[in-house]
Amino acid sequence: MLCDICGKNPATVHLTEIIDEQMNELHLCEDCARHKSAAMEQQFGLSDLLAGMADFEKPSDKEEESVTIKCPACGLAYADFKKIGRLGCGECFNAFRKYLAPLLKRIHGSNQHVGKNPTKAKTQVKSSKKKSGLQELKDQLQRAIQQEAFEEAARLRDQIKKISLEQGSL
Repeated sequence: MLCDICGKNPATVHLTEIIDEQMNELHLCEDCARHKSAAMEQQFGLSDLLAGMADFEKPSDKEEESVTIKCPACGLAYADFKKIGRLGCGECFNAFRKYLAPLLKRIHGSNQHVGKNPTKAKTQVKSSKKKSGLQELKDQLQRAIQQEAFEEAARLRDQIKKISLEQGSL
């Protein structure tokens, strides 16, 4: 399949655009995809989104104060951040914290990171703990056999069988 734009190179990027509820599929070569991406970023970039959301703040006494706030590290004014949608340095976040917190809450639904709780990792941790417990029981069994403590060895053997059956690894 050839590129829909240039018609010369093979299409390696497949893009679906939805404009005014109209779906349009584009099959592009790498060069045309790069140009299309740059054009889309110029039309609507993340910085524009942030700047636009910063403009949704309710005008108040804060608004007058925020015009004069500048980052002590790079000198970026909060008013400039609202125009360009980008912070100048890592210290800007601390300098503009009281204005950025509501903005982040509006974007993410919360202004505090809670992260994900991967269920697969939990089961892996639990199973590795069981395996190490099983290995400990096997070591105890070997010691009991060496000491000729056969009643203890039988009890440990039964416990190992029970755990192995639960794990399905007999």
